[in-house]
Amino acid sequence: MLNFFRSQSATAKNDILSGLTVSLALVPEAIAFAFVAHVSPIIGLYSAFFIGLITAIFGGRPGMISGATAAMAVLVTILVKDHGIEYLFPTIVLCGVIQIVIGTAKLGKLIRLVPHPVMLGFVNGLAIVIGMAQLDSFKTFNASTGELSYLSGLPLVIMLLLALATMAIIWLLPRFTKAIPASLAAILSITLISLAINSTSSTNRVATVGDMLTSNSKAAAVDPSTVEAVSIKGDLPTLFFLEYTMPPLNMETLEIIFPIALMLAGVGLIESLMTLTLVDEITETRGRGNQECIGQGTANIVCGLFGGMGGCAMIGQSLINVNSGGRGRLSGITAAVCLLLFILFLAPVIERIPMAALVGVMFMVVIGTFEWASLKMFHRMPFSDMAVMVLVAGYTIVMHNLAAAVILGVIVSALVFSWKHALHLGADIQINEFGSKIYQLHGPLFFASVSSFKELFDPSKDPNDVVIDFYYTRVYDQSALEAINVLAEKYQTLGKRLHLTHLSEECKLLLDRAGDLVEVNVSEDPHYHVATDRLG
Repeated sequence: MLNFFRSQSATAKNDILSGLTVSLALVPEAIAFAFVAHVSPIIGLYSAFFIGLITAIFGGRPGMISGATAAMAVLVTILVKDHGIEYLFPTIVLCGVIQIVIGTAKLGKLIRLVPHPVMLGFVNGLAIVIGMAQLDSFKTFNASTGELSYLSGLPLVIMLLLALATMAIIWLLPRFTKAIPASLAAILSITLISLAINSTSSTNRVATVGDMLTSNSKAAAVDPSTVEAVSIKGDLPTLFFLEYTMPPLNMETLEIIFPIALMLAGVGLIESLMTLTLVDEITETRGRGNQECIGQGTANIVCGLFGGMGGCAMIGQSLINVNSGGRGRLSGITAAVCLLLFILFLAPVIERIPMAALVGVMFMVVIGTFEWASLKMFHRMPFSDMAVMVLVAGYTIVMHNLAAAVILGVIVSALVFSWKHALHLGADIQINEFGSKIYQLHGPLFFASVSSFKELFDPSKDPNDVVIDFYYTRVYDQSALEAINVLAEKYQTLGKRLHLTHLSEECKLLLDRAGDLVEVNVSEDPHYHVATDRLG
């Protein structure tokens, strides 16, 4: 289904219009994540502006949208609740510094280690999470309970019909014209319909962005009766230390903020690099992971200095952008600038956009994101790959932690790989004309195959002269080297002579305890190496 996004061309007009579309969808998301983080909605909106603008300019993936995200908001909540909001901003700055260090060290390439089944599970789980997140838009404040509750009756029917109408416009309009992004046309059309409905009925109103903001504010307030209509209008941001009390700059503060900053940096980069990979696949181009790390870090530093809650790539909004034709940096810049204009000048207009239109847009993102073809692959994929895909998708859905789901998937895939290759080590055994027993190894020798390696030999029954030929095998880690050394010592203890041929140079240097019993055929040694960081 990712082909759904692929047919757009890269033009300045498409970038500007798609950026405008994305900016409309950014408003409720940024507000919602601000409530999750227990900070002001304005902080969420300005975070989306700073993160979106700077990563659009300096990031490594043109067309990708960044802003305040749920994963980082959840981590921020812990800090704000326990220590206060004044500790938040230095934490975001430190998070940015860590991300720049990671990018400078060129560790962004590690995203290549993510297997395809993990990517499929991530995408499918993400699509379901995005769909589930839209259910909150069907809630309104219930004065009798003091909590948010789901719509019912005619208001629910109206919202469902408008959401379906939005989806129909997005699906049908490209068949007639691509002059304007279908998502933008749908939002504008449904907004006009909702204005007409709200002007004629005060009881069965269509819920708007302004209603959502007020409902969430009342639900979060100690006394909801004191909360009136809430606006997204704000002034220009200022440096956080001019508005908030700075925490003491000492080791105690560093001990508080460093663990959170490290987790924020890791979560932010994993989500951003996974999104980058997804957009690469959709647009059939290639982003630059290390540059994206540096761009995200720079954005978080600036965001923290101006009192923001930090952020990273936003997968849903990135898909809206590429679906609407946004391919260049101009799309992200337009989205950020439009968001700033909304906050400063156009708040009353944006607050009247119906939530049904934004929900319809996001539901179309869900349909386009989910890899429906993966459902047909179940009988063709190896069981282990299928299990990893389901595990990653399930963890994403249940825990709503995309970064942890990816890490879990990579770990499980690595364990499966190690187990499978541990079974591939074997040896061809023969006796030469001199009576020497020759073991010609086949398969990788590493920590998981060490047990199989040891079982191949019986030093007590072998002749006095034994040859182990490593020509068709590779030695990958210290566990393998130690296994070779232990085997050599066993033959030494029995007074037997062991020859190790075609070993790599690293093996020769490390097998010192075998002494003069180790005989290496230097002239036939191939030039391959034990895997090390130097080769990574």
